[in-house]
Amino acid sequence: MPLKRRSFSVFTLSFLDVMCCGFGAVVLLFMILQHEAIVQKEIAAVDLSTEVDALKAQIAGVQQDTASARANALSVDERIAQLVSESAAARRLLAQTRAAPQDGAAPVVTRRDIDALELALKKMESEKQDLLSYLNQQSRQVRQFVGTGNREYLTGIRTGGQRVLILLDNSSSMLDVSVVNVLRKRNMDDNAKRRSEKWRQALDTVDWITARLQPGTQYQIYTFNSRAEPVVPGSAGQWLKVDDARQFNQAVMSLKATVPDGGSNLTRALQVIANFNPRPDNVFLVTDGLPTQGLAAPSGQKVSGDRRNELFLEAVKQLPQPAPPVNVVLLPMEGDPMAPWAYWSMAMYTRGAFLTPAYDWP
Repeated sequence: MPLKRRSFSVFTLSFLDVMCCGFGAVVLLFMILQHEAIVQKEIAAVDLSTEVDALKAQIAGVQQDTASARANALSVDERIAQLVSESAAARRLLAQTRAAPQDGAAPVVTRRDIDALELALKKMESEKQDLLSYLNQQSRQVRQFVGTGNREYLTGIRTGGQRVLILLDNSSSMLDVSVVNVLRKRNMDDNAKRRSEKWRQALDTVDWITARLQPGTQYQIYTFNSRAEPVVPGSAGQWLKVDDARQFNQAVMSLKATVPDGGSNLTRALQVIANFNPRPDNVFLVTDGLPTQGLAAPSGQKVSGDRRNELFLEAVKQLPQPAPPVNVVLLPMEGDPMAPWAYWSMAMYTRGAFLTPAYDWP
């Protein structure tokens, strides 16, 4: 008699064991990953709280220093006012004493009293001058420039000097980083050009430089594209004084009315250096790439990379000997890979500094 075949069932004991093991592994993996995420969140929370506490402590320290500086300045101002009042009273008393009649009677005021008054007056005048000098040292900058968050960067640029020349490139390439956007923006209206991010960074760079010029410094600001011109009309080849705060601020503000246009002629810009007598002892060059024009008139619309390098070498030959330090601030521009090396070489040759700033500097 043939045996009856056993009926086949999918849900056997072995199959259920395999399914339970797989499900358990998934649950275990999920619990491990979830626990790791919780631990990371706790660590991040601890790190953020520590950073917040450190920032609060820094803010409190800055506020305390600011309050102390204000109190110090206020006490100095009060002392100066007191000295001015006392010196005026001493002058009046001294004048009255000298004008007193000498009729042979016993003098009311002796010569010793007059000498004591004169000595006290000299001491007060000396103290007043010392306090005024202290205030001048506390506020040496004629202009102020505060960047985002009042940040300061280590640039290596020496902003000192008795005669400082600033050369700002205002050619069309200063409108944008890419060639396509430059071609697009140069057909816009002047207000749109002035709002270009790259051009505003160039203006802020000049603002940053001028804010660090010390009283007593002589300066001049030129813009250059196809030609080089001073910002202050009629001041070509002349040194202007930083101490003339009104003219100084007006010169910097006039830059914001200019519009980038035309090609870049570095040769004309560097020829400006030799036009000054005495010559500058510190030069700042703000540009974005190799020049596109030279002494000869351009022969076409396009300029090759080799030709731009030749124009740069032609411009460097215009530097007087010995050449003053040329500090280069090179803004970004695509399609010009030789520019950083060329301008770095010029900065090193003239014992200047070379800086390629971040997009949000200064």
